[in-house]
Amino acid sequence: MATASATPKAPKQYGYWGKLLADILRDRWLYLLMLPGIALIFIFRYIPMYDLRIAFMEYNAFAPAESEWVGFGQFIDLFTKPKFGQVLGNTLYIAILKMVIGFPIPIILALMMNEMRNLKFKKVAQTLLYLPYFISWVIMAGLIMNFLDPTNGIITSLLKGITGQDMQVLTDKGAFVPMLVISDIYKGMGWGTIIYFAALSGVDPQLYEAASIDGAKRFKQLLHVTIPAIMPTVIIMLILNCNNILNAGFDQIFMLYSAPVYEVADIIDTYVYRLGIQKTSYSFSTAAGMFKSVIALILIVSVNFVAKKSGNEGVW
Repeated sequence: MATASATPKAPKQYGYWGKLLADILRDRWLYLLMLPGIALIFIFRYIPMYDLRIAFMEYNAFAPAESEWVGFGQFIDLFTKPKFGQVLGNTLYIAILKMVIGFPIPIILALMMNEMRNLKFKKVAQTLLYLPYFISWVIMAGLIMNFLDPTNGIITSLLKGITGQDMQVLTDKGAFVPMLVISDIYKGMGWGTIIYFAALSGVDPQLYEAASIDGAKRFKQLLHVTIPAIMPTVIIMLILNCNNILNAGFDQIFMLYSAPVYEVADIIDTYVYRLGIQKTSYSFSTAAGMFKSVIALILIVSVNFVAKKSGNEGVW
């Protein structure tokens, strides 16, 4: 009778590294499949980190060797800009609105669709929900501009019929941010349900059977079986979403905003683009990006720590 090949055993004297080598030899084909992804991350994420040093320089793109070290001068310049407080406030306001309002929606959609019994309708609904995610913000911005055209836009015509007033959504400071939040949620909510569908597929059917025997109806099963089962996934997604607390959506805002709404829609990315990229101040742009990354790191570590201390699973 054929026997399964034994897993390579690491000699005790090699300790951790011997065990790691044995694991790699055992799962060598899986590690081989990982190589392209690791190479991609290394080339485009880790190697460019070397150039973060220009955040501490007055970088001269035409003569890099002549660039002068200025220490934290670029950061001081960033924080003392007259409009920095305003753009930081706009960034936090828009990003937090998107997260607070948008984070629960994929969960609710996944739970609702999980209760559907008509499989054909369920598949069609899933496909329709996924589609907006694959439309770029360039195309989406064009559609939004057409729908919100003050003269003959479909949405503005409906709003005028309800309120009796002409709506200038794209230039109205009060309406622009809600439009950003709604369009962002619409674009990403379908794709966000995928991870929750995966978590729901792992719920043991016997738990539902036991709950049904105990007299729990569908809503009680949802509250006491389904939601607790996917809660670890929800916590992990919440931790990962904290990474975007200073990413209010550059592509979306850049395509849709204009001078009349700069006061409420100008975020760090668009502000830095105008000052740093268009005026070739690369050190200033790098300092702003580094500031965002440090804040995101602090938030992720903090939320992960709180999640683990409260008895939930963290990312690490």
